[in-house]
Amino acid sequence: MRPPSNAAASKRSRVDPFRAMHVLAAANAREAAGESVLHMEVGEPGERLPAVVRDAIVHALDHAPLGYTEALGIKALRRGIAELYRDWYGCTLEPERIAVTVGASGAFVLSLLAAFDAGARIGVGEPGYPPYKTMVRALDLAPVMLRTQPMHGFQPTPEDVAVAAPLDGLIVASPANPTGTMLEGVARQKLLAACRARGIRVIMDEIYHGLVFEGGETTVAAEAPEAIVVNSFSKLFGLTGWRIGWVVLPTDLVEPVEKLAQNLFIAPPAIAQHAALAVLQHRAVFEGRRQRYRANWQRLAAALEASGLDGSAIVKAAGAFYLYADMAGFTEDSMAFCGRMLAETGVAATPGIDFDAGRGHHYVRFSVAGTDHDIEEAAKRLGTWLPGQRRNRPGG
Repeated sequence: MRPPSNAAASKRSRVDPFRAMHVLAAANAREAAGESVLHMEVGEPGERLPAVVRDAIVHALDHAPLGYTEALGIKALRRGIAELYRDWYGCTLEPERIAVTVGASGAFVLSLLAAFDAGARIGVGEPGYPPYKTMVRALDLAPVMLRTQPMHGFQPTPEDVAVAAPLDGLIVASPANPTGTMLEGVARQKLLAACRARGIRVIMDEIYHGLVFEGGETTVAAEAPEAIVVNSFSKLFGLTGWRIGWVVLPTDLVEPVEKLAQNLFIAPPAIAQHAALAVLQHRAVFEGRRQRYRANWQRLAAALEASGLDGSAIVKAAGAFYLYADMAGFTEDSMAFCGRMLAETGVAATPGIDFDAGRGHHYVRFSVAGTDHDIEEAAKRLGTWLPGQRRNRPGG
């Protein structure tokens, strides 16, 4: 049957691509052709799940009920997440405020729909995770881009909020993607106070908690009960393909999110919830990852500096597993640069234009979540290739 002559995709679907996924597709095609690829383009831990966790998942396949669960998740998993907050932060949370979701992405969709009406203005910092603004726009909300600054770790400030006003909501990530920087202490308290004074609902993305390089983290859930706090089992625990996350909700949003979840998703996948239960029961086996990622970050940073990149061009990460670098000495077209790098070295990385429309044309993000061997090999290849890419004329 032919579509109507006036058929067209919706305006909401006219969003920017997630270029990291384009790079992944190109890298996979190269790999399928038998070429070597070092995957540094997507934020995905390179380790296999520990054997004890795999065994627990196999046991669940044989013995656990795997049909529909409650819309907000298995009660035992919600209790387990509440216990995680107690152990990590000394924070007491009612499990009823926790909704298990189809990845952190599902948490964002449900939270944005529950908290804001169409047309609401949502602040989103640049550089930042691309789907923030895409989800906001696709849900008929209005993304308001905040041009964050290097001296503030590319984190939003009360002054940024004032310039962008009026805002109905603000999305913040700590540690952040792509920079790995954090919003903590007095800076965070000031931002939360500024948002509270202006009636701005904060959505805090804490998906990289557990991967802070030094010291510990504090959660916004402990200091701002009106905030929405999103997390996931993807990063520290490596359940990326299982698509399982959670959100800590203010009490006024629990019922709205539950009704939306019932209608939009029915429930998160049961087997993914049992996988999440398994990692919570064995989370000690994941403790060494933060230091390994820190060592990988340092190894790659040293290789880039040895190849002629000024150390000040590398954003100092406090956590997560990304190295975000200003490559202006090598390119003014990060998309083309990443394409050449993949074709000529087999190193796949993400162009900064994915994260920052204004300044990202000379930034590149490398994920250091791969194996130690992959990071070492990438450092060698880039050490050979990068010096020949330096731009010769000043400023151009």
